Amino acid sequence: MSTVTTSPTPAVLVITGGYVVPVSADPIEGGTVIVTDGVISYVGVSTDIPEGAVVVDASGKWVLPGFIEPHGHVGISEEANGPAGNDTNEMTNPNMSAARAIDAINIDDEGFRDALSGGITSVVVKPGSGNPIGGQTVAIKTWGGRTIDEQLISDSVSVKSALGENPKRVYGAKDQTPSTRMGVAVVIRQAFEDAKFYVSQRTAAKAKGEPFRRDLWLETLGRVLEGELAWDQHTHRHDDIATAIRLADEFGYRLVINHGTEGHKLADVIAERDIPVIFGPMFTSRSKVELRDRAIVNLALLAAAGVRVSITTDHPVVPINFLVHQASLAVKEGLPRQVALEAMTVNPAAMLRLDHRVGSLAPGLDGDVVLWSGDPLDINSRAEQVLIGGVTVYEWDATSHRGKVAERLERFSR
Repeated sequence: MSTVTTSPTPAVLVITGGYVVPVSADPIEGGTVIVTDGVISYVGVSTDIPEGAVVVDASGKWVLPGFIEPHGHVGISEEANGPAGNDTNEMTNPNMSAARAIDAINIDDEGFRDALSGGITSVVVKPGSGNPIGGQTVAIKTWGGRTIDEQLISDSVSVKSALGENPKRVYGAKDQTPSTRMGVAVVIRQAFEDAKFYVSQRTAAKAKGEPFRRDLWLETLGRVLEGELAWDQHTHRHDDIATAIRLADEFGYRLVINHGTEGHKLADVIAERDIPVIFGPMFTSRSKVELRDRAIVNLALLAAAGVRVSITTDHPVVPINFLVHQASLAVKEGLPRQVALEAMTVNPAAMLRLDHRVGSLAPGLDGDVVLWSGDPLDINSRAEQVLIGGVTVYEWDATSHRGKVAERLERFSR
């Protein structure tokens, strides 16, 4: 793949003349976005160009915030690297709450380049669904650092958990608990009971000024109980969704439903409780019983009931750059256009408490901006220029019909 060299972050970058779609506000014809020191400082109709600013002419383009993939395995389930590149599931213990996705991400995974071509500038990387409790997730930018730590948005996002067929199959094959849905729920329930006792003991020790030995597993679950981390619940079938809600009610944690394939069957219940749903992936076969009622229209049904929704490719299940195409087909099946855009921007940012950094074009947020050739929900449109923190990291080259990605290796020579 051809490359371009990343230039230093310009002090002031002005993107002007485009059709600006902040998502969190009304579109602006011939609008201007100003990024100062990597952060958006202005969105509006001004044509004033600050002295010394780098100017990007967006005439004829649509200007949007970078999209967010809220449930992916990019970098942790590497493409084309086989078993050596698969660190998605630590399936040696049903409870791996202490495991952290950040410790297994390869930033040179090809999936990051694909993400840029799809206008995706942020991704929440999660462990897989082989365990009832899979581990801690991490929110990162899709480009820009010599190490994953330099691409970090937040390492305090959520803990991945799974109900249903996956953990049941994994541990049933080992002839150990959990081998049924009952067993999966038992593992989760006991883990939280242990965490409650641990937190009370830790609090008592601190009050007395006594030493206390930290347990990484229980420390993590304590953060879930205290509301610091969300509980990302992999669940497809409606009965598993009901179990997810039951467990959340029992322990009072902040539940986010992931996949929600049959969520439309409980849409009123989910909406009533204001439980967000990360829906998808949609471009898949009905490969297991939990996906029997898989349908793109189910997302529209959830949204129509008032459920806050976002969209996932579950990369590499569906290539990450197809995120916007899933949104386009959801619109075809009845999802309002505005909701489709929100489902890739403001909604995932709010669900996972990243909206102080990303999710829309608004002053104070990161300068993650994408220039599209046209309406991104039109299958013929493409991301022509992608900026992260005000720096161009991807450009479409019409002459070669390929994307140019900022050279990653140059960072190691700094």
